[in-house]
Amino acid sequence: MTAARPRSEERREAILRAAFEVIAERGYRGASLAAVAERAGLTQQGLLHHFPGKEALLVAVLEERDRWDTGGGGASGRSGWRLDLLATLVEYNAMRPGMVQTFSALLGESVTDCHPAREFFVRRYTAVRADMAELLRTEFGERLPCGLTPERAAPLLTAVLDGLQYQWLLDPESVDMASAFRDFMVLVGWEEVK
Repeated sequence: MTAARPRSEERREAILRAAFEVIAERGYRGASLAAVAERAGLTQQGLLHHFPGKEALLVAVLEERDRWDTGGGGASGRSGWRLDLLATLVEYNAMRPGMVQTFSALLGESVTDCHPAREFFVRRYTAVRADMAELLRTEFGERLPCGLTPERAAPLLTAVLDGLQYQWLLDPESVDMASAFRDFMVLVGWEEVK
């Protein structure tokens, strides 16, 4: 049985990579299980052995993306981060446009009431805002240099991170995400001008 488990995990990872690619190209609504299965080199029935349906696959894709970003911890794995590590994450994201595009497309689609990823993103952003508030509290205490509390600044920090991704995806030649994020940190007094 031990030999079957690694092969099953390899298949699951191949399916998730294929799903990322297909969703990035077509969006969630345009992505089909058949297209994901074909990209992964499986039959649709083989894919369904690992994921019972399209919604389960979508949530697994999103959870896996968060694990990749946080080193295995999911959305709440950001606790213990520092501001300079956020800047490093922005630089890392600039090297993987397909992953950023998939995430951004799913995030945009999820604002509709019936989207299967809506609950995931609501939970994720609740956790991310809490993690960002904790990061800011660790860096600055109960008040940031601008006077805001960490809880009030956390949604703004999250909005800057995600907003830069959208701008970069639309016009990568004009928007340097990493530089713009560092400029934001200087603007709000979190980093000195270099």
